[in-house]
Amino acid sequence: MAVWQWYKNITPKTRIFIGLGVMAYAGAGMLLSDQVEEKLGLVPTEQDKEQLRTALPQITTVEREKR
Repeated sequence: MAVWQWYKNITPKTRIFIGLGVMAYAGAGMLLSDQVEEKLGLVPTEQDKEQLRTALPQITTVEREKR
């Protein structure tokens, strides 16, 4: 609760800058993560994607009988 009280006690202008900074950091992470994965060799292969597809449960629909 101490962090929330600290956040509530700072000036609104500072809170805006903190919020914008967090959003900029998250946006940069989203933009750069694909490039970093490629450079580190962490891009999934087609075999990896196929293994994931087979591991996921399949959902089948069943028709109800009308009463």
